[in-house]
Amino acid sequence: MSRPLDALVIGSGPNGLAAAVRLAQAGCSVKVLEAQPAPGGGARSAELTLPGFVHDVCSAIHPLAAASPFFKSLALEQAGLELVHGEVPLVHPLEASAAVLRRSVEETAAGLGADERAYRSLMQPLVDGYEDLAPLLFNPVTRPPLGAPLLAARFGLKALRSAEGFARGRFVTEEARALFAGCAAHSFAPLTSPLTASFGLVLQLLGHVVGWPLIRGGSGALVKALVTKLRELGGELEVGRPVTGLAGLPEAKLVLFDTHAHVMAKVCGDALPASYQRALAAFRRGPGVFKLDYALSGPMPWARPECAKAPTVHLGGTLDELTASEAAPAAGRVPEKPYVLVAQQSLFDASRAPPGQHTLWAYCHVPNGSTEDATAAIEAQLERHAPGFSRLVLARAVRRPADLEAHNASCVGGDISGGAVDGRQLFVRPAWGRPYATPNPRVLLCSSSAPPGPGVHGMCGFWAAELALKRLR
Repeated sequence: MSRPLDALVIGSGPNGLAAAVRLAQAGCSVKVLEAQPAPGGGARSAELTLPGFVHDVCSAIHPLAAASPFFKSLALEQAGLELVHGEVPLVHPLEASAAVLRRSVEETAAGLGADERAYRSLMQPLVDGYEDLAPLLFNPVTRPPLGAPLLAARFGLKALRSAEGFARGRFVTEEARALFAGCAAHSFAPLTSPLTASFGLVLQLLGHVVGWPLIRGGSGALVKALVTKLRELGGELEVGRPVTGLAGLPEAKLVLFDTHAHVMAKVCGDALPASYQRALAAFRRGPGVFKLDYALSGPMPWARPECAKAPTVHLGGTLDELTASEAAPAAGRVPEKPYVLVAQQSLFDASRAPPGQHTLWAYCHVPNGSTEDATAAIEAQLERHAPGFSRLVLARAVRRPADLEAHNASCVGGDISGGAVDGRQLFVRPAWGRPYATPNPRVLLCSSSAPPGPGVHGMCGFWAAELALKRLR
């Protein structure tokens, strides 16, 4: 009889592959099972509109991948991974101006007028102390940063605040307020909620330290590099293998789930005690995503020319408009004027579209499981900031929350965050005292439902694998 595997990983997103690679590095026998025909989870690329137009199915811009301690340790560029930067990381246009996040703190601050000094005094100490702060971003709360406790404390006091209150209290210009709030809105939470300021601080910090790059050839190229590394280390990957229960799986000492916590609970059933199942049921889902992908006959006709310099553009207007937009999904409504995240990868990666033509990636936040059509609301924001955009559209692909879940079962109700990232769930994921472990010593969680949470960084998988190695030893 063959010996059991040391570990079986369910799901081949960046976290599942990171967990598998870490285990394989330690000499463990490991196999990854993926339900879809191709690996990747939230990091896939495909021709969603027309032949020759390569779109990112979910994740598109990768500051967290660029900063990930584990990904950096793997030297994935040797496996073909190439990060591509724009002239600037991010632009947030307003009606008569634009806020520009540049790699330089000084240059960013200089573009914010009366907020120049306020921005510089906020961000420069964080940039200077980044190496000491990085563990705060990428470690679970059980492993706090110890190198600079005073800097971490100062950061933490700011991060505890709501993004709306912080932006209004710190800045006086609409540009600086909108730039900060647009970054904070990546939290998927109302901007009046405590802790949302942390997202604004972290994403602006990463913009200065590592940029907001895209991946040449599509986000799937990151997955391809991780799979290459896994196979070099002797690990296995099987695609087209849905998992609906623990029975019938290959024999393994440990099973790690790179899935939403709710999916793990469903698959494991009675293998997890009723008390823990109730705790997982109380783990709140995040809002959903309504996503549009476009094949365009030319580049976006932005009203603000600064927008053509950045892979990422935040559309949502002023702080007041952003606050109203992000309050709507939490209240069960699709926003009338949504905050729209836009990525224009083909401006900086010619492999994404035929010569002279372009792709556009856009989504807004909607209530979890929403069935409403947000196309008109998103396109109104696109036309507002790029008049004549609609005349360039060759084809459009629409993905509602249910479509995202059909493509990736872990996007429950369109939740791409692995669970809401607000309140205590920013730190306690998915249940008190058990970030990766479950009451079943054979079952672990390695997805973004565990710390440090959502984003393409692989650190949830890395830390789960570290726990798995302790158990295997």
